[in-house]
Amino acid sequence: MNKVGILGVGSYLPEKKVTNFDLEKILDTSDEWIRTRTGIKERRFASPDQAASDLAAKAAERAIKDAGISQEDIDLIIVGTNSPDTLYPATACLVQDKIGAKNAAAFDLQAGCTGWVYASIVGAQFIKTGMYKHVLVIGVEAITKMVDEKDRDTYVLFGDGAGATILGNVDKGGLLSSVLYADGSLAEHLILPAGGSRLPLSQEVLDKRLQYTRMNGREVFKFAVREITKVSLNAIKEASLTVDDIRWFIPHQANLRIIEAGIKRIRIPKERAVITIDKYGNSSAATVPIALDEIYKAGKIKTGDKLLMVSFGAGMTSGAFIVEWSK
Repeated sequence: MNKVGILGVGSYLPEKKVTNFDLEKILDTSDEWIRTRTGIKERRFASPDQAASDLAAKAAERAIKDAGISQEDIDLIIVGTNSPDTLYPATACLVQDKIGAKNAAAFDLQAGCTGWVYASIVGAQFIKTGMYKHVLVIGVEAITKMVDEKDRDTYVLFGDGAGATILGNVDKGGLLSSVLYADGSLAEHLILPAGGSRLPLSQEVLDKRLQYTRMNGREVFKFAVREITKVSLNAIKEASLTVDDIRWFIPHQANLRIIEAGIKRIRIPKERAVITIDKYGNSSAATVPIALDEIYKAGKIKTGDKLLMVSFGAGMTSGAFIVEWSK
């Protein structure tokens, strides 16, 4: 089968910064409370006129430019998101139109915060089989529009942003291993209850504020620490590598304590972990590609470096993959 690697990377963050001190003014919280429990100092909020497709299109254009290809070269667009513009059509279709990728098929993939990791692994299969040459994978969120500003347990966590990659054939390196996992019995622990066929929107639903994200933080924390360890070690084993072979560990940026627990359990040096949660908060499906783009643009990734990317999220889901950098 064909080898699949990352040909281009791009990201976009909205201009508006919201600090913990800003949140002190509207919630019963404090900078100290937020920092010690989450590691977050500030996050980005999309503007009122920005939806997920707007953020995604900007990240996509940067990834396409970085890959040195044109929009017409894109064969498929996969968007991982929890905050689509609409239930339908797919946000990926809106992105296709915005960037002018007229030859591309397009669909959304819903896997919670693991969306971009799932989408990357799915996208790679289209290239491995020879069906497509270039797949645009985007993790994007305008999720601050879907959390309750009256709920300090969730409102302080989330931020908006988008990260994108172009997948394609490479001569060496590329995708070395991949692991996906789900446990639907835990679905109720992280859920947006209303707006689907189970609980359509109504005045009663709005009065109960069920149109916003609900989270059982304790259960999510337990799942996250367990899964970030399990899928990471499984991906390393599948690639016939050791922890020492991993140059960069790029985890989902949900909570600094989760990341630190994962680092300890996996036994990877902290200096090899990419941490952006302090600046951007939890941008859900976008955290991993945004973090990837940040160290890439900073010149910290060298050809041959092995990157372990891992995430977990609503579903509950988790996943990881290792790629040998070939750019």
